[in-house]
Amino acid sequence: MASSWDPAVEEAAQHQAAKDSRAAGIQWTFTPMVDIARDARWGRIVEGAGEDPYLGSAMAAAQVRGFQGDSIGPDSVLACVKHFAGYGAAEGGRDYDSSNIPESLFRNVYLVPFHAAEKAGAASFMSAYMDLNDVPATGNRWLLHDVLRQEWGFKGFVVSDAIAVGNLQTHGYARDPEDAAYKAFTAGVNMDMASLTYIHNLPKLVASGKVTEAELDTAVMPILEAKYRLGLFDNPYVDESKVDAQLSSPEGLALERKLAARSMVLLKNDNHTLPLSKNLKKVAVIGSLADSTKDIEGGWTVEGLFGGPGKSHPVTVLAALKDRLGANINYVPGVAPAREYPQCLMP
Repeated sequence: MASSWDPAVEEAAQHQAAKDSRAAGIQWTFTPMVDIARDARWGRIVEGAGEDPYLGSAMAAAQVRGFQGDSIGPDSVLACVKHFAGYGAAEGGRDYDSSNIPESLFRNVYLVPFHAAEKAGAASFMSAYMDLNDVPATGNRWLLHDVLRQEWGFKGFVVSDAIAVGNLQTHGYARDPEDAAYKAFTAGVNMDMASLTYIHNLPKLVASGKVTEAELDTAVMPILEAKYRLGLFDNPYVDESKVDAQLSSPEGLALERKLAARSMVLLKNDNHTLPLSKNLKKVAVIGSLADSTKDIEGGWTVEGLFGGPGKSHPVTVLAALKDRLGANINYVPGVAPAREYPQCLMP
C-alpha cells in the first residue's frame, strides 16, 4: 500500500481492518510496523513502507488514524507501533541481530516514522528485540524513557516484543530473570509479552523495595486507561453471529479491490497486453504462487499463520483468471518454493 504513495489508501485499509477486528472481539493490533529497512535481505521488510522516512512517516500516521479514528470507539482498535527502534538496521539483514546506528542517522531516519505515529496519537508502542548500540532496546531507558516519554511526551504504554524481557538475560544484559524484569521495568516497559518475567519477579522487586508501589501504579495506569477508552469494563463481549457479515460486507470487498489496484506497480505493459482480453484463446499460468491461497492471505494473519479454517476470502491469480476469462487456461505450478530444515537430533 505504500507503493500507492497515498496515505488515504493506508488509512482506509486500516479503518476497515479495525471494524473487522472489533466485530471479532479483537481490540488491540500489533501494527503498524514502521521500521525503516534499507537491506533487502532483512526478512521483515515486507511489513513496512520501505527505506524512505518521509513516506514511512506518512504511512505510519495514516495507519494510526485508520486504526484508532479521531477517538477510540466501537469501530476502533488500539494501534501498537513497532519495533521501537532501529530493528530494521540489523547487521547483515539478519533478523534479531544487533543494530549499530549513529545518533544523527538514528534521529533523522529511523526514528522519524515512529515520531509521526506518536504525534498521530498511537496508544501503544512495542519495544524491539535487538541490541541497539550495545544496549538491548527492551532495556534501553534512553530510548523508552528519555526519547519516547520525555522528549516526545508519549502518554500510552509500551509492551515488549514476545519474550523480549526474558531475553535480556540471553543478551547478557541481565544476570537473571529478576534482574531482567527490573531493567525492563525501570527502562519503561509497561507490559511483558509472553515471557512471564514480570509475573514471576515484579512481586519480589516490590517486596524488596527495588520497585515501589507508586512506580507499579504508574506503569499499570496507561494500560487501564486504554481498556476504559475501549469500553472493555462496560461491555467486553461481542456478538459473534455478526462476524461473517462484517468480513463479507459488500463495501469491504469493494474496498479490498480498490486497495489492491491502487497498490500495484506496473513497470511495463508491452503492446497493451494488460488488461487481458476475453477474446484470448489460450493463457499460460506458471508458478506455484499463482494458486496459493496462503500467499494471497499474507503473513502475520490468522489464516496465513495457521492455515484456516478462516473467514477470509482469498482469490488466487489462477482462480481469478478462470472466473473472468473464457480462455483455455494451462497451469504449470513448477517447483514449489520451500526451505529445508535439518532435523535436530538430541544427544
